[in-house]
Amino acid sequence: MSTTTSTASVALSLRKLYFLRFGFAVVWALAIFSVGSSLSPLAATLLVLYPLFDVAAAIVDLRSTRTSGSSVALLYANMALSLAAAVGLAIAATSGTPAVLTVWGAWSITAGLVQLVVGIRRRALGGQWIMIISGGLSVLVGGAFIAMAAGAPASVASLGGYATLGGVFFLISALRLNRAAKGL
Repeated sequence: MSTTTSTASVALSLRKLYFLRFGFAVVWALAIFSVGSSLSPLAATLLVLYPLFDVAAAIVDLRSTRTSGSSVALLYANMALSLAAAVGLAIAATSGTPAVLTVWGAWSITAGLVQLVVGIRRRALGGQWIMIISGGLSVLVGGAFIAMAAGAPASVASLGGYATLGGVFFLISALRLNRAAKGL
């Protein structure tokens, strides 16, 4: 397989995954907006579901890019971080919104750093500059969630905006990967 074919194959796989991540993020955001005013069992389930979906997406990413020499160790780190976040969110949901925002914020910071580095390593594929920006913003927003947890009362519905913006970033990156996916 030539380098161009391999790059096109990886770009096509990532493009499909990024479209799926966009769709999930939008649907999840709508759901959390509608139930997130209180920390109900349904809201808690949605909170745990989001990082579990991230684990599944990282597995798909790993399988589709393993032969491309991309950041395998970082994808495994992302899976571990997201699994830890899911467990942490399940526990935090029993303690209240500030605990949830703290766990989400910590996950956002660490996962954002991973996304930033993976995006930098994949920049030759194209469409990754938006993933680099998204990773950097996740770090900043994660800090804001932690600060929000210590401040005025907030709801988990605020996480819907984070998911929506992340989904938009995945959509833009998917569209930008079109050229690489076509082998250009």
